[in-house]
Amino acid sequence: MTRRHAMHELLTPAAATDGKRVLLCADDYALHPAVDEAVVDLARQGRLSATSCMTTSPRWAEAARLLAAVPALARGLHLNMTEGHGQPAPTLGAVLRGAYARQLSQMQVRAQLTRQLDDFEQVLGTPPDFIDGHQHVHQLPGVREVLLDVLAERYGPAAPWVRATVPATWRWGAGKAGVLALLGGWRLRRQLAAHGVPHNPDFAGVYGFDAATPAAYGRHMDRWLTASHDGTLLMCHPANARVDGDAIADARMVEYAYLASDAFAESLRKHGARVGVLTRRATPV
Repeated sequence: MTRRHAMHELLTPAAATDGKRVLLCADDYALHPAVDEAVVDLARQGRLSATSCMTTSPRWAEAARLLAAVPALARGLHLNMTEGHGQPAPTLGAVLRGAYARQLSQMQVRAQLTRQLDDFEQVLGTPPDFIDGHQHVHQLPGVREVLLDVLAERYGPAAPWVRATVPATWRWGAGKAGVLALLGGWRLRRQLAAHGVPHNPDFAGVYGFDAATPAAYGRHMDRWLTASHDGTLLMCHPANARVDGDAIADARMVEYAYLASDAFAESLRKHGARVGVLTRRATPV
């Protein structure tokens, strides 16, 4: 059975004795060695379910080899349109303006997505388990339509699941979570449902990257776990050292320190939660 037919168990209800499960996904794999090392270390500890990979990184093939140490870790494509890896690239603001002015070239978006999928499959020898977007570009108008078309053409009914960025119930008010919903999150979730594309039923992990200490990040985690349903996808961005030039370099180290700590394990126990795993199924859920 290939990973093309993989579907994480969190899309189905848990047995009563299992407790609620969260899928903890580390974004930006291959961005920097400090990110990759943190991801592999947390996965070995059973603290991660998945990681989304930047195949645009010049060190993608090198980084991918490290994943052999954590074969149970789900691997997704982190669609990138804004990170240049040291080279000029469009800013998120420019991409947003192009998307909402309906000025993005669908031909160029398709070429980017296809190339990144090709690079993923060439290096790992399998389609991605899921797809999401760096800075959530996968949910923007002009991008989400191309994504749905390419998934249908390339994978048919065995398409990878796609990250939905809207929580199952509104729980944090406005702020950054509300912005994500307005910037395509609601629309993408409706389109995924209409096209029968599997997607996570709940989403968490959104904050302002403003937690100055592991304890401060832990308070965010407690709120997320309190409100989460079984099957929540919770994103994170760990690194075990500073990523120079990165806007969220401090937050990455804080997240890693917390996720590797006993405090995180205790928070999971307190909330009756556990980090879920991806299971292989013959047909999509």
